[in-house]
Amino acid sequence: MKPLICELGMGADVHGHDYTKAALRGVSDAIRHSSLTIFYSYKHPSEMRVEVMVGVPEPDKVDTKAIADALPFGEIEVIVVKGGLNDKGMGGAEDITLASVAVKAWLDTTGHGFQLAATRA
Repeated sequence: MKPLICELGMGADVHGHDYTKAALRGVSDAIRHSSLTIFYSYKHPSEMRVEVMVGVPEPDKVDTKAIADALPFGEIEVIVVKGGLNDKGMGGAEDITLASVAVKAWLDTTGHGFQLAATRA
């Protein structure tokens, strides 16, 4: 497997510290930045390996299955770590949670004409 992408995103829940909602918005933010046509060139986008790392203040409150289900292709691994930010906002239900997200994808490029620059002979 060769690493092909690393996209970063940030998501917020501005009403009530819903860590999964913030993380899902971070995943959406990360993958919206790209049109990754390279995966379709290999005809097997479902064979890519995808790692999603989420940073939130309370990692145990993230629904990792919901995060994995938000991605259209690949074998998904979701890792949640302590990070992100809680802000008092306006107080009460207006408190804000920020999630930091990194989405990385790998694909087996064996047998394809495409070569990564670092592997050219």
